[in-house]
Amino acid sequence: MTRALADRRFRAANDRVAHVSLRGLVDAPDYVQGKVMRCSQPFADLCRSPGGPRDLQILRGQPVRVLDIRDGWAFVVDVLGGYVGYLPEDAIGGAVQPTHRVGARLAHVYTAPDIKSRDTGVLSFFAEVEAGAAEDGFHALAGGGYMAGQHLVPLGWRADDPVSVAEMFLGTPYLWGGNTGTGVDCSGLIQLALHAQGQVCPRDSDLQQQDLGRPVAVGAPLRRGDLIFWQRHVGIMQDAQTLLHANAFHMCVASEPVQDAIDRIAAREFGTITAIKRMEDTP
Repeated sequence: MTRALADRRFRAANDRVAHVSLRGLVDAPDYVQGKVMRCSQPFADLCRSPGGPRDLQILRGQPVRVLDIRDGWAFVVDVLGGYVGYLPEDAIGGAVQPTHRVGARLAHVYTAPDIKSRDTGVLSFFAEVEAGAAEDGFHALAGGGYMAGQHLVPLGWRADDPVSVAEMFLGTPYLWGGNTGTGVDCSGLIQLALHAQGQVCPRDSDLQQQDLGRPVAVGAPLRRGDLIFWQRHVGIMQDAQTLLHANAFHMCVASEPVQDAIDRIAAREFGTITAIKRMEDTP
């Protein structure tokens, strides 16, 4: 049975509609293709149910396929990762055609092309924007506002080293279901790092363990970029001895000796290591 049927995270059906790909597989009053729209807020929580727990966050400009809207909530599929859930209706908007992504952990949006002008908010790493040509170091954004050119990268940009991306988030507060520069969890950090390199990466650690890389034996020498998995947790190696991970012990993205993390996690958190995976094209 496919994930689209067996795993509620990917099951694009509720009591009102189902995606057309599920016709004949699930019972639904209506089957719809849906419409691809984009997040119009700096970020928005994708919730398990209307007003329910957060599963992940959708960043500004990122596409979602809207299957249904009711009572202020949109039932959507996250185009980037296939996750299904509910966004506030006012978090999705116009027909922006992104040209750039935010390349810094956080970046301000200004009212004028001037660092002394009032800022109207911040966008997080990998948010997508439609930006005009640079003038005096600033880009005008579709929909209003300006961003410094130093904080933007072209839409097709790819990071050479995913660990360097993860290192940008050192000190970022831990947030369950978070994947922004204001708060991130363990698997959200890994997804951001690998997406920046152009790698396909699921959102949650159980799926990352299943889908990513090739196995490395527990106890074998580690190297930069290796992923270490526990039950419901994941971190990435900065070097042979140092683990970087978003975790609730430090309540932030922290770097620590890997053996210290292994001992503590075994004693009081998630138990023993369940897998080590190596991404073949990681430096």
